[in-house]
Amino acid sequence: MTHRYRLYPSPAQLPVLRSHCGHARWVWNEALRAVKAHASDATVPFFDLTKARRETDWLAAGSSSVQQQALRDLTRALANAKAGTHRFPRWRRKGEDEGFCVRDVTVAIVNRRWAELTVPKARPMRFRLSRPLPEAYGMARVTLDSAGWWHVSFAAPQPPVDREPTGAVVGIDRGVASTIATSDGSLLRAPKLRPRERRRIERLQQQLARQHKGSRRRGRTKAAIARTHAHALRRRNDWIERRTTEVVRAYDVIAVEDLEVKSMVRAPRPKPDPEREGSFLPNGRRAKARLNRAILDQGWGRILRRLEDKAGASGVVVVRVDPAYTSQTCARCGHVAKESRESQAAFSCVACGRKRHADLNAAANILARGIASLAPTPGHGAGPGDRAARRSPAPAGSENLLVARVA
Repeated sequence: MTHRYRLYPSPAQLPVLRSHCGHARWVWNEALRAVKAHASDATVPFFDLTKARRETDWLAAGSSSVQQQALRDLTRALANAKAGTHRFPRWRRKGEDEGFCVRDVTVAIVNRRWAELTVPKARPMRFRLSRPLPEAYGMARVTLDSAGWWHVSFAAPQPPVDREPTGAVVGIDRGVASTIATSDGSLLRAPKLRPRERRRIERLQQQLARQHKGSRRRGRTKAAIARTHAHALRRRNDWIERRTTEVVRAYDVIAVEDLEVKSMVRAPRPKPDPEREGSFLPNGRRAKARLNRAILDQGWGRILRRLEDKAGASGVVVVRVDPAYTSQTCARCGHVAKESRESQAAFSCVACGRKRHADLNAAANILARGIASLAPTPGHGAGPGDRAARRSPAPAGSENLLVARVA
């Protein structure tokens, strides 16, 4: 995991940070261009940094360690792409994903609120100690977000959650109306944009539409919109950190759906009109766009990632189960029917007549599939929903816990 802190450079230090970002971006793009020109499956950039620094004065004026680390990052990205774990690296653009790495990290604690980071070619920069520093860390990465805020991140192992074994198990359903629904009856909603923030964004977007592209006023308006969204994002991430810690502390086994979020938020394909060439039929693009925004606003991917990180460091089992038909299956009788899902929140089984909140019913089904995948019946398969079952390492005695739970 990464420990991220807000960096507060002085006005004199800002040009140094921006030059480091530009140098790292240029080296990355030039090395990537050389890789594509020589071999598409290469894992080592065909780029001579020493020669480039000798021929380019503005590059030679920068930090060689920052530029060398950009090459190392590209080498690792190419190796990951060849191994099939990541996609092929893409071009870096100015204003997007701005950042660079500091290899030789020197951090000095000023007081309980502030610390200083030594950046090449600049004096030490202060950053806010919003959380304790990790005990051990490697490199530091300095980044600039869309709101114009600088941050420094340290990679460090995930610390374990302070907890005691509880013997409890839970199923978690991630939804749009309720961000998290648990099998024990809890409905939790992540914070969203406040009404005042929505009004502010609407007003700023109206200003943006009237301003000329490339103007300074347009840039300030875009930064104001980004800062408003950044405040909402920080509130949501803080909520996710708190809720995931509570879940890991309260349960020994956590079952979640193995959702393909990237596939779920894809835009619908266009539907060509067979009667008119070059025309297209309605494909529900606007409705799908609203649904995609609602899904992304919940932070489903971050919830699962932080659950698995904290659970893996704390001896808690996280089971991924097949999400198919969990919202259409009755948790009591097991009958599957689309008609049972009356609305987003209402579930009424057409077979046994049981009525319950739809998200809570789905969470109960997820828990049942998680238990079945961890404690299969001897001589039979792993139970329903085992196709996508994946889990973190189980602590000793978890199988006995689940068998006792089922009994």
